[in-house]
Amino acid sequence: MDLTIRKADRSDLEELIRWREVVLREVFSIPAGEDRTELLAANRAYYQTALETGEHIACFACAGEKIVGCGGVCLYREMPSPDNSSGKCGYLMNIYTLPTLRQQGVGKAVVQWLVQEAKRWGAEKIYLEASEQAYPLYRSLGFQDMKGYLKYNMSC
Repeated sequence: MDLTIRKADRSDLEELIRWREVVLREVFSIPAGEDRTELLAANRAYYQTALETGEHIACFACAGEKIVGCGGVCLYREMPSPDNSSGKCGYLMNIYTLPTLRQQGVGKAVVQWLVQEAKRWGAEKIYLEASEQAYPLYRSLGFQDMKGYLKYNMSC
Protein backbone atom coordinates (compact mmCIF):
# COMPACT_ATOMS: atom_id res chain seq x y z
CA MET A 1 0.00 0.00 0.00
CA ASP A 2 1.32 3.44 -0.95
CA LEU A 3 0.89 5.21 2.38
CA THR A 4 1.69 8.79 3.34
CA ILE A 5 1.25 10.54 6.67
CA ARG A 6 -0.08 14.07 6.44
CA LYS A 7 -0.10 16.58 9.29
CA ALA A 8 -3.58 17.97 9.90
CA ASP A 9 -4.19 21.66 10.44
CA ARG A 10 -7.15 23.91 11.19
CA SER A 11 -8.38 23.61 7.61
CA ASP A 12 -8.93 19.90 8.37
CA LEU A 13 -11.17 20.62 11.36
CA GLU A 14 -14.34 18.98 10.04
CA GLU A 15 -12.43 15.91 8.86
CA LEU A 16 -10.76 15.65 12.27
CA ILE A 17 -14.19 15.76 13.93
CA ARG A 18 -15.58 13.07 11.60
CA TRP A 19 -12.69 10.76 12.44
CA ARG A 20 -12.87 11.61 16.16
CA GLU A 21 -16.52 10.58 16.19
CA VAL A 22 -15.66 7.24 14.56
CA VAL A 23 -12.96 6.62 17.17
CA LEU A 24 -15.19 7.61 20.09
CA ARG A 25 -18.05 5.40 18.91
CA GLU A 26 -15.77 2.37 18.55
CA VAL A 27 -13.67 2.82 21.68
CA PHE A 28 -16.60 3.63 23.95
CA SER A 29 -19.14 1.38 22.17
CA ILE A 30 -21.48 4.33 21.56
CA PRO A 31 -24.56 3.26 19.57
CA ALA A 32 -24.83 4.86 16.12
CA GLY A 33 -28.04 6.72 16.97
CA GLU A 34 -26.86 8.20 20.26
CA ASP A 35 -26.49 11.98 20.14
CA ARG A 36 -22.96 13.20 20.86
CA THR A 37 -23.45 16.81 19.74
CA GLU A 38 -22.07 18.33 22.95
CA LEU A 39 -19.09 15.99 23.06
CA LEU A 40 -18.21 16.72 19.45
CA ALA A 41 -18.59 20.47 20.06
CA ALA A 42 -16.11 20.14 22.94
CA ASN A 43 -13.73 18.23 20.66
CA ARG A 44 -14.08 20.91 17.98
CA ALA A 45 -13.20 23.61 20.52
CA TYR A 46 -10.25 21.55 21.71
CA TYR A 47 -8.86 21.13 18.18
CA GLN A 48 -9.38 24.81 17.35
CA THR A 49 -7.26 25.86 20.30
CA ALA A 50 -4.74 23.03 20.62
CA LEU A 51 -3.80 22.87 16.93
CA GLU A 52 -3.18 26.61 16.95
CA THR A 53 -1.03 26.58 20.11
CA GLY A 54 0.86 23.43 19.13
CA GLU A 55 -0.40 21.53 22.18
CA HIS A 56 -1.81 18.89 19.84
CA ILE A 57 -0.46 17.48 16.60
CA ALA A 58 -2.89 15.45 14.50
CA CYS A 59 -2.28 13.48 11.36
CA PHE A 60 -3.99 11.42 8.70
CA ALA A 61 -2.70 8.27 7.05
CA CYS A 62 -3.54 8.43 3.35
CA ALA A 63 -3.53 5.74 0.68
CA GLY A 64 -3.50 7.90 -2.41
CA GLU A 65 -6.20 10.52 -1.82
CA LYS A 66 -8.18 8.38 0.65
CA ILE A 67 -7.77 8.81 4.41
CA VAL A 68 -7.39 5.35 5.94
CA GLY A 69 -6.27 6.21 9.46
CA CYS A 70 -5.53 8.97 11.91
CA GLY A 71 -3.84 9.81 15.16
CA GLY A 72 -2.77 12.59 17.44
CA VAL A 73 -0.38 13.49 20.20
CA CYS A 74 -1.09 15.89 23.06
CA LEU A 75 2.05 17.71 24.13
CA TYR A 76 2.29 18.90 27.71
CA ARG A 77 4.63 19.37 30.65
CA GLU A 78 4.72 17.68 34.00
CA MET A 79 7.11 18.31 36.86
CA PRO A 80 10.66 17.31 35.88
CA SER A 81 11.86 14.02 37.34
CA PRO A 82 14.93 11.78 37.09
CA ASP A 83 13.43 9.98 34.08
CA ASN A 84 12.19 13.17 32.41
CA SER A 85 14.43 16.13 33.22
CA SER A 86 12.57 18.53 30.92
CA GLY A 87 9.11 17.46 32.07
CA LYS A 88 7.99 17.36 28.42
CA CYS A 89 5.52 14.57 27.64
CA GLY A 90 3.48 13.31 24.75
CA TYR A 91 0.20 11.48 25.09
CA LEU A 92 -0.74 9.50 21.97
CA MET A 93 -4.43 9.29 21.26
CA ASN A 94 -7.03 8.78 18.59
CA ILE A 95 -4.87 6.19 16.81
CA TYR A 96 -7.25 4.56 14.36
CA THR A 97 -7.16 2.52 11.17
CA LEU A 98 -10.13 1.57 9.03
CA PRO A 99 -11.09 -1.98 10.07
CA THR A 100 -10.57 -3.39 6.55
CA LEU A 101 -6.96 -2.16 6.50
CA ARG A 102 -5.79 -3.22 9.96
CA GLN A 103 -2.63 -5.33 10.25
CA GLN A 104 -1.23 -3.65 7.12
CA GLY A 105 1.11 -1.10 8.71
CA VAL A 106 -1.20 1.93 8.82
CA GLY A 107 -1.27 2.20 12.62
CA LYS A 108 2.45 1.57 12.83
CA ALA A 109 3.18 4.38 10.38
CA VAL A 110 0.90 6.79 12.28
CA VAL A 111 2.48 5.96 15.65
CA GLN A 112 6.03 6.24 14.32
CA TRP A 113 5.23 9.62 12.75
CA LEU A 114 3.64 10.93 15.97
CA VAL A 115 6.50 9.66 18.14
CA GLN A 116 8.97 11.52 15.91
CA GLU A 117 6.90 14.71 16.21
CA ALA A 118 6.81 14.38 20.00
CA LYS A 119 10.57 13.78 20.11
CA ARG A 120 11.15 16.78 17.82
CA TRP A 121 9.20 18.88 20.35
CA GLY A 122 11.47 17.53 23.10
CA ALA A 123 9.24 14.97 24.81
CA GLU A 124 11.18 12.58 27.00
CA LYS A 125 8.13 10.48 27.93
CA ILE A 126 5.41 9.29 25.58
CA TYR A 127 2.29 7.61 26.94
CA LEU A 128 -0.82 6.01 25.50
CA GLU A 129 -3.81 3.88 26.41
CA ALA A 130 -4.29 0.83 24.23
CA SER A 131 -6.82 -1.83 23.42
CA GLU A 132 -5.65 -5.40 24.00
CA GLN A 133 -5.56 -6.00 20.24
CA ALA A 134 -3.12 -3.10 19.77
CA TYR A 135 -0.64 -4.16 22.47
CA PRO A 136 1.57 -6.18 20.08
CA LEU A 137 1.92 -3.17 17.78
CA TYR A 138 2.88 -0.78 20.57
CA ARG A 139 5.27 -3.25 22.18
CA SER A 140 6.95 -3.82 18.79
CA LEU A 141 7.59 -0.07 18.63
CA GLY A 142 9.22 0.06 22.08
CA PHE A 143 6.31 0.86 24.40
CA GLN A 144 6.33 -0.89 27.77
CA ASP A 145 3.67 -1.53 30.39
CA MET A 146 3.54 1.10 33.11
CA LYS A 147 3.22 -0.30 36.58
CA GLY A 148 1.84 1.58 39.53
CA TYR A 149 -0.75 3.72 37.78
CA LEU A 150 -4.33 4.04 38.92
CA LYS A 151 -7.24 6.04 37.55
CA TYR A 152 -9.65 7.83 39.88
CA ASN A 153 -13.31 6.88 39.53
CA MET A 154 -15.05 10.26 39.13
CA SER A 155 -18.39 8.81 40.27
CA CYS A 156 -17.07 8.31 43.82
